This record gives sequence, C-alpha cells and structure tokens, in this order.
Amino acid sequence: MSSLQRIAWRPQLPVADRLRRLVALALTSGRPVALWRLPGAQHPRLCLSLKVDAAYVGLPPALESTAPAGFAFFPFRDSDHNPPLFFPADLFFDLARPEEILVSPSAAARLPELRQRFAALPTATELPWHVSQQPIPIPASQAQYEALVAAGVDAIASGTVQKVVSSRAVRRQLPSNFDALEAFEELQERYPNAFVSLVSAPGVGTWLGATPEVLAEITEDHVFRTMALAGTQPLLPNLTPATAAWAHKDLEEHAMVARYIVNCFKQLRLREYDERGPRTVVAGQLLHLRTDFAVHLDQVPFPTLGTDMLRLLHPTPAVGGVPKQPALDFLRRHEGYDRAYYAGFLGPVNLPDVGVARLYVNLRCLQLRPQEAILYAGTGLTIDSDPAREWQETELKLRTVGAILHE
Repeated sequence: MSSLQRIAWRPQLPVADRLRRLVALALTSGRPVALWRLPGAQHPRLCLSLKVDAAYVGLPPALESTAPAGFAFFPFRDSDHNPPLFFPADLFFDLARPEEILVSPSAAARLPELRQRFAALPTATELPWHVSQQPIPIPASQAQYEALVAAGVDAIASGTVQKVVSSRAVRRQLPSNFDALEAFEELQERYPNAFVSLVSAPGVGTWLGATPEVLAEITEDHVFRTMALAGTQPLLPNLTPATAAWAHKDLEEHAMVARYIVNCFKQLRLREYDERGPRTVVAGQLLHLRTDFAVHLDQVPFPTLGTDMLRLLHPTPAVGGVPKQPALDFLRRHEGYDRAYYAGFLGPVNLPDVGVARLYVNLRCLQLRPQEAILYAGTGLTIDSDPAREWQETELKLRTVGAILHE
C-alpha cells in the first residue's frame, strides 16, 4: 500500500483558505495539481506533486495494491502533444480530515521548507493556472457536425465500423468573475453523484469536469468494477428512470458497449463476473442506460486483472467505437480536431480511503484558457442515427459543465 505518512497540520486558517494556498503552492512553482470529489462523497481531496518530470509516464498505471500513490490523467489518444500523466502524491490533503496532511518520504524531508512557503502565500492571490500550449480546437458548425454524423452513418452502412462516437468542441467566453475553485465547488453541488475534478499541469493546461462514467475501479474489498454507459435522452418534466422508454438506436448503442466489455473478459479467459443491467440512471439533466460489471478478485486467479482490463478497455466503445481501431481511424480522418484529454481517463490510485483505484472517463469536461473555456461533447452513432438529433444531444451534454459559465 501507500508509503504516505500522516502529519499533524493545524494552520490557523479556514479549510477553504488552506485548500487555496495548497493549490497556489503547486501552481506558483510550476507543479501539477489534482483536486477531485468522488461520487456521493461529502469532501474533496487534493494531490500535489513536487517533481514535474515524475508526472510523465508511458503505459497506464498498474492498479494493484503495490502501485504508487497518485493521480492518473490520460489522454484520449497518446501523443507528443498530449502525454499520459501520473502525478505522484507527494502531498495529499483530504478535506474530511483538515487537521492532518499526508506526505511522501521525499516531501517529509522538505516539510519545513514547504511549511514556510505555504505560510508566505497570500490567501486571496489569483491562482496562476497552467495553460495548454496546444492550438485551440476549431468549433464545428451545426452543418459541419451533421456532415460528420452522416459520414459516420455511411461508414457503418458500408461495414467499415459497427459504431463510431463523434464529438465536437465549442468555445465559451469566461465570465469576468470566473474562479476555477469556486466553479469546482459549484459542480460538486450540482452533480453529487458525479466524479468532479479540477486538474492543472504544465503543458497540459487546466481541465474541469463532472463525469458519470466509471472506467475501472478496484475497491478496498478487492472487487474490480467497470460499466457500460451509453444511450442518452433528456430528463424531461414528469419523466423518471422507471418510466423512461428507449429507442432501438439507444438500446443497440448500449448493447455494443456491454458486449465489448464481455469480450475483454473473454480475451483474458475470465468467466467469473457479475453483470447487472441495463438500467436507466440520471446524470445531471440527462438519462443514460447503464450496465454494471464486477469481479471478486479474491475468487479468481487473475492478480493483474485491473491493469489488464484498463489497457483493454481504453478507449471504450462509449467514446471511440466498434471495432476499436477502425473507429479510431475514422475519427482521426474525419473529426477535424484533437480531443486531447477529453474522453481520456482520470482518477486517484492507491490513496487512502479511495480504494486501490478509481478511474473515470473524462466526459462533461472543459479546458480553461485565459479568457475562455473549451467545452467538449460527443454522441454514439449507429445505423439509425439522425444528424439533427445527434447535434441536439451534444447541445444537451454541453449544458452539464457549461452551466458554471455564468456571471
């Protein structure tokens, strides 16, 4: 398990001010920072890294209990522009335990220096969030996006792919009084059942989001979990999960994702898994179809199942398509922009009270720029997809995180 040490920490500051100063401690020295709130939790957690170069990694992290403690932030597709990241937890702050802080051995040796720097930071300072150096995506017009959807449907009809997930980026002006930490707090209040995150790293920029989709979890009681989350409709007045009816297109889209997960288990020759669903769930102002999968690791001879499944699953058919490689090839040729960390994955690994790993697909997210935000949304296409309907679905999804961009 983690080698983090618990240190008593009682500065005479309100908890919110301590959090802001800890974030400033990382940002003012050019270090990465990750802040998140788990679904259903009451308090967020914070991970700071002291070495920038330790954040850049190759393969997805190992998800076994011997894995290092930290926070994973991986792109949709690995590239020199969008490297996969793992932030070692040199400092870990759980706001549920504000009187202590957890430190790595290297951070413990520097604790007097870090305390001095922390105390010297002004609480009200404007935080210097990291800014991406990559080009800003060019937004697609409605006509352009509908043409992309039509091209996807044609590819399905020709047999090139069975499903493809198209997406688009939009630009929104930031309000004059926008504060990323306050926006993070608002997302927590709006979406109590989502994984809410604020991640900032050199070269990568700053990302804020509230995602409903688990990619891979390993709980403290040694259960591996993943889910198929596909199929979307608006949560209209007087509509509940129990009364929602689903179109054939949504049922087919969901079934493809669920079958893909089962095929991943089969590739590993695993037969002992639990499957529950599909059922209708609420995510913000949307309804989705969801099927949950679980494997009790103590009952199967697969010690690296979590790591193996993570590498098979990402990117899932819920964000890429089926078959995986032809769908990704289609997106590279036709989508017209770089998704960067949208539709990648993120989450804590081997940190106290979070289980061994809690990784989520980076959906319902935005990237912060100095004067604007870049928002992302996508839709799963099947042979029955209608371009106008798919455009409208992206509009609905953009409202989830876009709701915080108000004066």
